[in-house]
Formats: sequence, structure tokens, C-alpha cells
Amino acid sequence: MKITIKEIAKEAGVSIATVSMILNNKDKNITHATRVRVLDAVKKYNYVPNAMAGSLVTQKTHIVGLILPDITNPFFPGIARGAEDKANESGYSIIFCNTDDKLEVEEKYIETLTKKMADGIIIAHSSGSEKMSEILERCKVPIILIDRDFYSEKVCGKVLVNNLEGAYKGVSYLINKGYTKIAFLSGSLKTRTARDRLDGYKKALSDNGLEYDEKLVKYGEYKIEWGKDGVNELLSETRQFDSIFCGNDLIAIGAIKELKKNGYSIPGDVGVMGFDDIYLAGLVEPSLTTVRQPNYKMGYQAMELLLETLNDPDKKNNNFKEMEIITLDTEIIERNSI
Repeated sequence: MKITIKEIAKEAGVSIATVSMILNNKDKNITHATRVRVLDAVKKYNYVPNAMAGSLVTQKTHIVGLILPDITNPFFPGIARGAEDKANESGYSIIFCNTDDKLEVEEKYIETLTKKMADGIIIAHSSGSEKMSEILERCKVPIILIDRDFYSEKVCGKVLVNNLEGAYKGVSYLINKGYTKIAFLSGSLKTRTARDRLDGYKKALSDNGLEYDEKLVKYGEYKIEWGKDGVNELLSETRQFDSIFCGNDLIAIGAIKELKKNGYSIPGDVGVMGFDDIYLAGLVEPSLTTVRQPNYKMGYQAMELLLETLNDPDKKNNNFKEMEIITLDTEIIERNSI
């Protein structure tokens, strides 16, 4: 028979409130003898506190939601692992939500997490951001943005990389290697991530005296198939290019596969560069030169920032003067595709 906190209190000869304080480590003013009696009763009957009932008292479930756009993209599991490790260290659990980069799925998860009393949400939002402000306005828990930037007064903090600077460094690296006709296969411009990388590409060309050619820039998705399709678009238009800077590593891997299929040598005929440094970047042939993002660190620090927010009443209730934004550095990882 399941025992209740009332029976534990009766067994120990104390009030229910005393049992609750001891089980929630709020027993500073309770004698050692009383504490021992209560814990002996708990052990005797193998009592397990009701987590949901406890959350009603403490207003905390120690559960957070992590919403990601594409868990099949090897970049995002690194974020998830970083967030999970920090959560585990701090006594929290994570509910993982994959949106397939769809706004309607994202909206459903935000509503579900709020109803299930998640303490907070970390989110890398979908490409379709048209209704994000409206959706987040209905969210009643603290929100931390990760990887993809978006403005909303409901957001308590952000953990990002400087995508403009990362792309600038990547394209400058190509130019320093002697490439002058650099194509760009981008993700969807619906995200600020893609727009910033495009701006970094343009700035690197301009600062190095190279002309921007919009016909060398193609827009698609952060997927291998788009890398293949983007290469075919470039080849079908007979545009001259000696290298391709890609919006992420998956695009770059697709580009390498399609170039090789069409008889091009990498990097003999065309150099290819990615962005992210997923584990596949070192396995593809030739291994991929890329711009590394510290995805594990992003996840870990996003969870740190959320926990700081949850422990600060002003931040938790959106009464903060200045949003905390953590911007992490990128670095060039040299391999054999350039």
C-alpha cells in the first residue's frame, strides 16, 4: 500500500509541515533528533515524495524544455549534450523537442511545455519565424535563445556565435589561399544566422577587393541534398567558380559529393569550405576545412544562463534591465578540402 506524507508524520510524531521541511532540506531550525525520526520513518516505509505535489509547493518541477529544429543535423546533438550535462549537474531533467524546422510544431511544443510546468525553455527556433513574437508572448516561463537569434521582450538571455565574423574569417581564409571566384551555398535567409553569414561573405569579398556576384549565391536548406542541388544550379548556369563557401557542413558534404560525381577534383579543381565542424567533417573524403562553432559549450552555457535566471526572481519574472547575451568565438579548422 502506498504510504502518504500524513502517515510518515504520524509515525514520527511530528506535523506534516515538519516532514515537508526536512524532505526539502529546509530544516535548519529542526532538531537533529526530530530529523532522524522522520528519516527513519521514510526509510522504514520506503516513502517516495510526490514530485508533482512538491512542485505545487515549491513552484519548481526541475524540468526544462530544449527545443531544436533538426536533431538529425549532427550539429544539434552537441548542443543537447552540453545542456544535458549541465542540467544533470544541477539536479534538473530535460525534455527534448524536435520541430523538423516547422513553426507549427514549435508552437505546439512551447504550449505543451508550459502546460506541463517546465521551469524554463531553451530554444533554437525554426526557420519560419513570422509568428515567433506572438507565440513567445503567450509563454509563461523564462526563455533562453541558442544558436539562432531573434528579438522578443520575453527572451531572458541568448547564447550565440558571431556568425558574421565566422563567415568573414572563413571567406578571408579562402581568399588568402588564392581563391577569387567564391560561390556561396546558403541556408534559408529567414533566419538571422543565414543573413549574418551572407553579410560576412560579402564583407570579406569587399575588404579584399573582390566583386560580389549575386549569381554565385544560392539559397536553400541546411541539408546534404541542398548542397547537391546548389552545385547543380551553379554548374547548369556555367558560372565560373574556383571554390564554394557553404552555410553549414551538411551543405558542404553534399557539395563535395556532387562535384566529385561530375568529375571535379577536391581541392584540385574546386575548394570547399563548411561551417560548424560536425563529426562528419573529418570523415568525408577529402576531410572538410570548416569554421568551428563550440556547440557543446553553447548548450552548457545556455543551461547555466537559464538556471541563473530561474534562481533570480527579477529575471524569472522578466524584470531585468538588460538581457544577458553570451557570444562565443568561432575558429578555422584546417583539413584537406581547400
